[in-house]
Amino acid sequence: MKLIETATAEKLRGGFYTPAPIAHFILRWGMDGLNAPNILEPSCGDGVFLRELSKTRLPYRELTAIEFDPVEAEIAREVPLENKQVINTDFHRFCTNTDERFDLVVGNPPYIRYQYFDEEQQALAKEIFDRAGLKYSKLTNAWVSFVVGASLLLPERGKIGMVVPAELLQVSYALQLREFLSHFYNKINIISFEKLVFPVIQQEVVLLLCERDGTDQHRIDHLELRDASQLAQLDVTALHQPSKKIDFKSNKWTYYFLAQAEIDLLEQVALKHKIASIGDFAKVEIGITTGANDYFTIPASTVNDYELQQFSEPMVGRSVQVNSLLFTQEDWEMNRDKGAKAHLLVVNNLENLQQHPGLKRYVALGESHNMHKGYKTGIRKEWWVIPGVRNSQALFIRRNNLYPKLIINQAAAYTTDTMHRVTPKPQTNLKALTASYYNSLSLAFAEVSGRSHGGGVLELMPSEAERILLPYDERNVPLLKTVDEMMRAGKKIEEILDVTDQVILKKHLGLSSKEIKLANGIWKKLSQRRLNRGK
Repeated sequence: MKLIETATAEKLRGGFYTPAPIAHFILRWGMDGLNAPNILEPSCGDGVFLRELSKTRLPYRELTAIEFDPVEAEIAREVPLENKQVINTDFHRFCTNTDERFDLVVGNPPYIRYQYFDEEQQALAKEIFDRAGLKYSKLTNAWVSFVVGASLLLPERGKIGMVVPAELLQVSYALQLREFLSHFYNKINIISFEKLVFPVIQQEVVLLLCERDGTDQHRIDHLELRDASQLAQLDVTALHQPSKKIDFKSNKWTYYFLAQAEIDLLEQVALKHKIASIGDFAKVEIGITTGANDYFTIPASTVNDYELQQFSEPMVGRSVQVNSLLFTQEDWEMNRDKGAKAHLLVVNNLENLQQHPGLKRYVALGESHNMHKGYKTGIRKEWWVIPGVRNSQALFIRRNNLYPKLIINQAAAYTTDTMHRVTPKPQTNLKALTASYYNSLSLAFAEVSGRSHGGGVLELMPSEAERILLPYDERNVPLLKTVDEMMRAGKKIEEILDVTDQVILKKHLGLSSKEIKLANGIWKKLSQRRLNRGK
């Protein structure tokens, strides 16, 4: 897998190529049931799939390998295989120009952001999307267009087996890809790993195994292994009959990590018990975008050194600064006294700068560190004036470890884009909103709605937070004090849910003990799966 993470047109090399056990397994799965297939490798790199094919000794008719980099293409040509051609070109160009069809496509497509494509690549990628009836956008990554393009090169019956980012299962920009795959293929298997395949870059990947068989059935399964070494013991014939019916309405494929009974609960519980979502009761918006959090969030020592008291507002910017459900004035003062960055620099205009020597010095300090040349700060008329500065009654932490927190902001603190601002709708009781959130069902939906990152972090964007089911009930308000005290006492979330589930889900919502146990099991399964990647 090749990554481009910085502002350069150069591809990063080495260390991220497909491990041999994975390449070997994909070929073993792909060729099972096919009679001398015509094979395509759309991004062969230095030839790991080719080398593994030579070891399998499985019969194939022809092999076509595409590689953009001429040096790697030359290395791939050295692999001793018959009926093989390695073409040094861009796969997008090959895909749009060829009339050939392939029974099996295998590979590890590059992970390259749209902005690193040249104009021709962008145009060719768009053409591939147009052919598939999909909309191409600037959020689209190269691996997505590779998967779509490879699919279009299959005949009525055929397979693709690819190593792709686990983002496939969750992120918004891959939504239409999930929809495309669900309709285009009859059988889909997703294989994930407890241990990261590419630990150096903290990139979680999955094996996407798709098959067209000419039927009208659409089924999917998920299998999780400890690591890639377990692939050698896997019976590939068992993967020909995935068991779960694809839900074309499902927004994310995280569902398919679950058992059928768990999926049924998540799909039916909202209708059965008339449960709304957070977005029905509150507006969730991203926090203040400063453009340079390290500069605009400051400790009390900086406030004093530059005499910035009149430009400093209370703020909270990190989850470790909130160990409770209620963030009070006393909590904020404790953070400030510990030396945390508990102040936000809020300057209104140029006149403030001209009349205040300390502020002038601090702005000059920022410019000496090129703060005024940042992506966000560089487009402002007065770079030190942050737009959209306002606080909110509640906060929702954007990136989370054990579980995502919804917090009442009693200190009226401001927050940066590390947290979301939550504003209750006119008829919503803020205390009821917050208390009702802390239950197994809502936390399970938080795991399904959000996306996991390397290190076990769960991230939820505002729209994803708004989709979390919320069994809102004003009778839950007394739980607020209980949950806050348990958090401050360092109680584990499992202990808190033992208390809240009985009140929120059983007593007030009417869920059965079996449904509550199922909801709690879903949350534990998904959160533990995510957290295991941080170990």
